[in-house]
Amino acid sequence: MTFIAVFTAIMAVASQISIPMPSAVPVTIQSLVVAFAGYYLGTRRALLSIVLYIFLGAVGAPVFASLKGGFYVLLGPTGGFIWGFVFVAFLCSLFVNAKLAIPCGIFSILLCHVIGIVQYAIVMKTNPLVPILTISLPYLIKDIIFVIIAYFLSIKMKKRIKP
Repeated sequence: MTFIAVFTAIMAVASQISIPMPSAVPVTIQSLVVAFAGYYLGTRRALLSIVLYIFLGAVGAPVFASLKGGFYVLLGPTGGFIWGFVFVAFLCSLFVNAKLAIPCGIFSILLCHVIGIVQYAIVMKTNPLVPILTISLPYLIKDIIFVIIAYFLSIKMKKRIKP
């Protein structure tokens, strides 16, 4: 339970370490923490950690980027990325000890971006090309690099501290 709580807190802090962007989607290190949780904690604990983070934000705790909280954030234009974190944690945890760990992590980030793009396009009533160009592509390389870093970081951490 401690690891779940710690990773939930780390996720809340990571969402506040952000650089505001004109697209209204700040640059954060959340994808690094979510992928790391999946690789390090394993499926059950990683999912519980991310679901707890989402729950805290949904009930109003200011744990989302820019100290936002409330269910409206999850239903807003960028809420799809937060929902996508569940899939990132889950998919990163599936193949931790296999050669598919990094490709699966990259796929999970792509899936997260697709969910974010779809929700943005629906909420903003716009062509999906707009969110692809403004809130996905500019962040995708960073997120893929974060997944790779998270994988190698989890290997190092597991040698030092067993989850």
